[in-house]
Amino acid sequence: MEGLKPVLLMVLLQILYAVLNILYKLAIFDGMSMTVASAYRLIFASAFTLPLALFFDWNNPPRITLRLLFMESLCGFFGGSLFLNLYFAALSLLPATFMLAINNLSPAVTFLMAIIFRLEKLKLGSAAGKAKVIGTLTGITGAMVLSFFRGVKIDIWSTHIDLLHSNHTPPHGHGEYDNKFLGLTYAIASCCSFSLWLNIQGKMNTKEYPSHLTGTAFMSTMGAIQATVFALFLDRDWSQWRLAWNIRLLTVAYAGIVASGIVVIIIAWCIEKRGPLFASIFNPLQLVLVAIVASLILNENLYLGSVVGAVVIVIGLYTVLWGKSKEIEEKKMELVSLQINNNNNKGSTSEAVDVLVS
Repeated sequence: MEGLKPVLLMVLLQILYAVLNILYKLAIFDGMSMTVASAYRLIFASAFTLPLALFFDWNNPPRITLRLLFMESLCGFFGGSLFLNLYFAALSLLPATFMLAINNLSPAVTFLMAIIFRLEKLKLGSAAGKAKVIGTLTGITGAMVLSFFRGVKIDIWSTHIDLLHSNHTPPHGHGEYDNKFLGLTYAIASCCSFSLWLNIQGKMNTKEYPSHLTGTAFMSTMGAIQATVFALFLDRDWSQWRLAWNIRLLTVAYAGIVASGIVVIIIAWCIEKRGPLFASIFNPLQLVLVAIVASLILNENLYLGSVVGAVVIVIGLYTVLWGKSKEIEEKKMELVSLQINNNNNKGSTSEAVDVLVS
């Protein structure tokens, strides 16, 4: 059971995320402004994580500097306010399954950005480098199939339950094609924003910045301020800010406390136990869960193009992750070889064996 805990927690995490996407679809249909929803989510997340950070990091508080505030502001912007506003704008125009399939492009986009910012090298001479390039191209191909090839409709099951009422007027008064093109633009932009945040996180020195919990609290707070200012500027309908005991309050509270609070803690624990690649391989499970639930209670149609595109994207995702894992193994072996050589030069072989075993 001890070994199964990370697996069970990651499966639970994907279920929690799947529920979140369904709740957002219902809140969008209820007429809730997604700019306001983004602000509330980050406000709830900040209110949840700040007390935890103060409690657990009380004895080791971070040193507040201008650089710290600037970097956390960037994280709050690209990983919080901008990402959420773009994501929800796309979700209001696209099926939840389609949106999640595009979201699985994040590792490929992150890799491309890392090359541009010189955080990664192509290394086409190695198997790991080839796998990352092939996986990136495969993911992009899958996204194109998903976007431009519809194919036949797939009828697997139907409960004849449609909580969204499929005959509702399309958002913003656009036609179906305009909605899909605009939604796809928002989806790709949100993916790029999230990937840029990951690269910024990679540039941040863990010795220079606070603990993971405090960093999350900083990021949520900065993002909440940015998202609130943006929502107040864009949406001056005060009725949108009024929360009652309805789907809107449930959605933003669940998103802030569960998705941006508890889930972050679960991910941090699983990464500590099994590493970041372990946490990444469960992402496609969310796509499957949302596809099932959306077809059961939202009456979302499933087409052959969506299935083929999603499968190709997932293949690309796992190819990139395999390449990254091989690269990590190669780096570890280089470090072990270097350590063994150093220890041999010092005449100590027992320490070299300990390093190799570890």
